[in-house]
Formats: sequence, C-alpha cells, structure tokens
Amino acid sequence: MSVLQPERGRPTPKRTFNRWVQNPVLEDYALRYAPKSFRRWSEWTVMNSALGGIAYMADFAIGGSVVLAYGFANAVTSILVVAAIIFLTGIPIAYYSAKYNIDMDLLTRGAGFGYYGSTLTSLVYASFTFIYFSLEGSVMAQALEEFFHIPLPVGYLICSLVIIPLVMFGMTALSKLQVITQPIWLVLMLGPFVAIALRDPSAFSQWTHFGGASASGSHFSPIEFGLAAGVTLSLIAQIGEQVDYLRFMPNLTPQNRGKWWLAVMLAGPGWVILGAIKQLGGSLLASWIAPTMGTKAADEPINMYTQAFHVVMGNSYAALALATFFVLLSQIKINVTNAYSGSLSWSNFFSRIFHTHPGRVVWLFLNVGIALGLMEAGVFGFLNTVLGFYSNLAVAWIGAVVSDLVINKGLLKISPSYIEFKRGHLYEPFAE
Repeated sequence: MSVLQPERGRPTPKRTFNRWVQNPVLEDYALRYAPKSFRRWSEWTVMNSALGGIAYMADFAIGGSVVLAYGFANAVTSILVVAAIIFLTGIPIAYYSAKYNIDMDLLTRGAGFGYYGSTLTSLVYASFTFIYFSLEGSVMAQALEEFFHIPLPVGYLICSLVIIPLVMFGMTALSKLQVITQPIWLVLMLGPFVAIALRDPSAFSQWTHFGGASASGSHFSPIEFGLAAGVTLSLIAQIGEQVDYLRFMPNLTPQNRGKWWLAVMLAGPGWVILGAIKQLGGSLLASWIAPTMGTKAADEPINMYTQAFHVVMGNSYAALALATFFVLLSQIKINVTNAYSGSLSWSNFFSRIFHTHPGRVVWLFLNVGIALGLMEAGVFGFLNTVLGFYSNLAVAWIGAVVSDLVINKGLLKISPSYIEFKRGHLYEPFAE
C-alpha cells in the first residue's frame, strides 16, 4: 500500500510499503500504536513476557566485571544507586507507553523530540539493542565453547542465526516463549545461591572483603564508584525494550486498575529489581571463583554457574551441562527481545530517512548482522569501556524524555497532559 499525495494533478506515492507490512503478525505494528483489536493479551501475559526478556546473563557479567575492577564497596554501591535511578526514570515512560499503547519512537515524538528528534532517538535505541545482542551472544558462544568445544567465531554465528526464526513472528511467538520458559529459568537462577549459602557460607564474607583491582581495596572510593556507575548506567535504556511489550497492555479501566498498575510497574521500572539482584549475584560469584579461576575468566557467566552448579550436584560434567543449558536458555530469552526491539527501531529510523518501509523483518536481519560483526570483533573483551561510553548517550536520552513527561506535562503543564504525535497531521513535506 502507499500514501498518495497530489503532484501536478497526478497521484504519486509519498511513501512506499512492502506487502509484509500488511501482515500484523510479522509487522507487530511497527511505526504505529498497537490498536485494541491486536492487544488480546492479559495484563499477566504482557507482564510475564516483558520480564522474560530480563533473563539475560550480561547482568552477571557486568556485576562480576565491576567488582573485579573496583572492589566490593564501589561495585555494590553503584549497583544499588543506579538501580534506584533507573526505577524512578522508568515510571513515567512505562505509564505513558502502556496507557497510550505506543513504542519509544512515538513516545519521544509526543514528548517534545518532534519528527527529527524521534528519528535520532530511534538510532540511539537501535544501537542499544545490537550492543547488548552482541554481549549476550558472546556469553552464549562462551557456553558453546566450554561444553561443545565450538570455536568462538563459529559460536557467534550460530548464536545469531538461531534467534532470527524466533523473532520473525513478533509478540505472538515471543509471549509464548517467555511464559513457558520463565519458571524453569527462575529455579535455575536462584538454586545455586541457596546451595552456596547452605554449603559454603564463607563465600559471602569473602565477597564483602573482596578488593579486586581497586586501589582502595574493598573500601569506598568516590572516583571508582563513579566509574562503576558509568558502566551500570548503560542499562537505563533497557526501559525501551520493556516498552516494546508494555504497548500491548489492555486499556486501563476501573475494573482492572489494580492489576493494570501492578503489571505496568513490575514489567516497566520493576525490571531493574531483578536486574540489580543479578548484578549483585554476578559480583558475588565472580569474587567467589576469582581466587581459583583468575580474574580473566571470573566475569564469564558460564564459569560462574559451572562452579555454582558443582556445589549443588557434586559432578563436574553434570554441572557444566546444566550451566550450559541455563546460559543458552537465558541468552535466547533476552536476545529474541534485543533482536525484536532492534527491528522496530530500525524500521522507525529508516522509514524517516528513505520514506520506504520494506517491513520489520528486513531490519531484523540488519540488527542481527551488526551484532554479529561486533561479536566477531571481540566486543566482550571491552565490556566496561563500551558500556561506560554508551551510558552517556543513554542517560542523556532517557533523562530528556523523563524531564518532558514529568516536568513539562506534569508539574508545569506547559505541554498537553497526553501523548499526541498526529503523524497524519504533520507539515505536508514530512507527512507519512
């Protein structure tokens, strides 16, 4: 289909669309808000689907990395402080997205960024998805190398290709995947910590006295706290992926008000509660295995959980097999979300630039391809550097959105209290 605009008496296409765009299952209403007819999921299903994407192991790697570099006090303080910041900034974004059923592109456009501003933020958000896809894929490939002895470059390719068919059918397929796998994942994630607490409680004392490479040891240092916070703040953009699920929330009514708000708060800003717990868990496991495995391998989640499952099972091979299964399950659950959200962002970005929309599935291949290139370039080895740099972009973007929603719309009331993007009423040269 196409939108026609008169030019010298003849209808000419202003924007072109691929026939895939007409399939709402494949397209998942990229570039548009999610209509009520498509939002057939319950509050619980949407919430569980959104939280299913928080299964990623990068939190463990980040927690391990910052404690190895900056010591216990700086790592734990930065994790907790940043979690509070992320939770507070996520509240208005989650609320407006769930209430008006729009993604981050339309939210930023209606929150003061305008046509070109939302185009730029779509690019910033897309970069978040492929950076984290590459980090999560690297963790997944490490597990394949440990158990199956598959070389990392080949593992990177496998970990990329396996995600594509799972993401092609959007929310329809992802909701089923996340709901089915969530209970298994929770048991596997928490079980080893219970076992360590019962069988090796000294691990917790060792954690609190762990200094890593910090010049201040296990004590607090404002400078090292800031460096650690710079790494963990890169996760502030995760709210964008939560929004990609929250836009499918049912309408807010007097009858469902309680469970609607609970679902939005847990699936929106509430993701960081589980995220912070995983970062703390990663820092604990890294400090626990560092004396025996060395600091270079201690921040790899496959090594963390292999040692943790060994405490539970007592058999090295069985522990490695279960750890591999857990890591693969976790990484599939998150990378389907990274790939899905990235395809939406690229759709938004390129439709503004080229005025053509071949379909979300095309940009899915682009997003996975960029992530694969980063993996092959060894991005995991520069985790702190990459995330520390990216956090500057992420904080500026999210901070601007939250400021407009809270201050301009809420406190000062100098912009409409609702989100209005009116793409069909833009100035004619930019009309879609």
